[in-house]
Amino acid sequence: MSGAARVALAQINPVVGALEDNAELIIRYLALARDAGAGLAVFPELAICGYPPEDLLTLPAFIRRCAEAAGRVALHAQGIVAVVGAPVEVAGELFNSALILGEGRVLGRVDKAELPNYGVFDERRYFTPGRNGPLVSACGAAAGVSVCEDIWVSNDLLTRQAAEGARFLVNLSSSPYRLGAKDERLRLVGGHARRLGLPMLYCNLVGGQDELVFDGGSFACGPDGALMARARFFEEELLIVDVAPAAARPARREMIGIAADNPEAPPVAAPLAPPLADEEEIYSALRLGVRDYVRKNGFKAVVVALSGGVDSALTLAVAVDALGPEAVTAVYMPSPFSSPQSGADAAVTAANLGVTLLTLPIEALMREYEQALAPLFAGRGRDITEENIQSRIRGSLLMALSNKFGWLALTTGNKSEIAVGYCTLYGDTVGGFAVIKDLFKTKVYALCQWRNRQAGCALIPRSVIEKEPSAELKPDQRDSDSLPEYPVLDRILEEYIERRKDVDEIVKLGYSKALVRQVVRMVDKSEYKRRQGPIGVKITPKAFGRDRRHPITNRFENE
Repeated sequence: MSGAARVALAQINPVVGALEDNAELIIRYLALARDAGAGLAVFPELAICGYPPEDLLTLPAFIRRCAEAAGRVALHAQGIVAVVGAPVEVAGELFNSALILGEGRVLGRVDKAELPNYGVFDERRYFTPGRNGPLVSACGAAAGVSVCEDIWVSNDLLTRQAAEGARFLVNLSSSPYRLGAKDERLRLVGGHARRLGLPMLYCNLVGGQDELVFDGGSFACGPDGALMARARFFEEELLIVDVAPAAARPARREMIGIAADNPEAPPVAAPLAPPLADEEEIYSALRLGVRDYVRKNGFKAVVVALSGGVDSALTLAVAVDALGPEAVTAVYMPSPFSSPQSGADAAVTAANLGVTLLTLPIEALMREYEQALAPLFAGRGRDITEENIQSRIRGSLLMALSNKFGWLALTTGNKSEIAVGYCTLYGDTVGGFAVIKDLFKTKVYALCQWRNRQAGCALIPRSVIEKEPSAELKPDQRDSDSLPEYPVLDRILEEYIERRKDVDEIVKLGYSKALVRQVVRMVDKSEYKRRQGPIGVKITPKAFGRDRRHPITNRFENE
């Protein structure tokens, strides 16, 4: 591979705070990179501690042990240069740094200059902005190193590195998944490479961390901006790339690393993982988010309340694909208002997915509640109170199973319902992880159909997908009694929540003002419910929670 720089992009899945385990993971991938003949191994942003560490960064012991873990990794950087993300404290200031490791020690660092403070990011709370760092000497060429946001905000850093003698560029990142993010990254990096005439490589994190999922997809672009190589999405991988650095130019900035060329080695074929279609991409994010949340938090199994409806069917399918059927239990809790079709659909869905189905009728418990409350409710007719009691009984039973058997309870509410408050606080919102909370109802249907196509059969029964949605909390109840039809509701919600449009702007798209105002009011008045609900996988650019933070006590009306 004469004249080529062999670079390894280590797309790994660390655990926040598991410093010793993360160090061992990095050491293992570093050895694999060296065995593959790489002269430079690049790891994701904050790989030492996991991303995002949040207020762990305020603990002196945490920062000290991060430094110790980085030092342990450095001992294994022999015959190869490693660029590893870590928090670094210097003279009382904390930096989000790319440590340059080689010759068995820490040779230097490049500090992140642009600290994102929007959406899910809160880095200005913890870090001090850095300044331009040294070039890295590896593979016989100078490399410019940047950290995540540094390539998104301006062109200045990369332009300086090119002018100072960099012959190729690397960016270490921890970029959370959202639908469309992979295309934005490719356009950005390819644009930088083409503008500067330099190859550029992008190493991204993979794995689930609370509501965030990191999708990997690390890649390399040639000097013409074309995609040269790409790792798989949603999986750990070591991507080996032979890069032809730009023509040699004198370095005008400090260089650290290993100056010697790599030994000759046969060239490697650049893998090019295919892009994923939207449904597969979203489903993969849900599956990885569930798997890592369950495993990283020490749970062995989960439980899902299976109603016979489409939301719980999709939640169950994701859980089974993430954890295996042996780690998933479904529970069906019929009331007198549950239709025979729902019971049959729940049974078929559980059987198709290979999970145990428990049945716990709630009619007797409903009578106990009604008898206990009868003296207080005397003279008042039945209303939503009795409907919500059913949901809260189910929530209590679900949590009893969770407590007794150590199962994590997965909730089944979708973004459409959660947005407008069509859910019961301490009822169907009860659980530890909300798998589909960032999926609008119409997308739930699309994913069920996609999963069936992948299975080559009606894994989720057609009757589940085709039935009219109903909470089944009173006779002949339909969601459309309380809400607009979901295709209409979802379009209005997307304009209001995702695109931040006001009422008049949405009305101009062809909706009645009364309908839009009704939906917007339901969204805004339901913030108190959302604030008390469990976290769940972020899919859209504007997820409830980290992304969209509205005050509960709030008299502003978006008219």
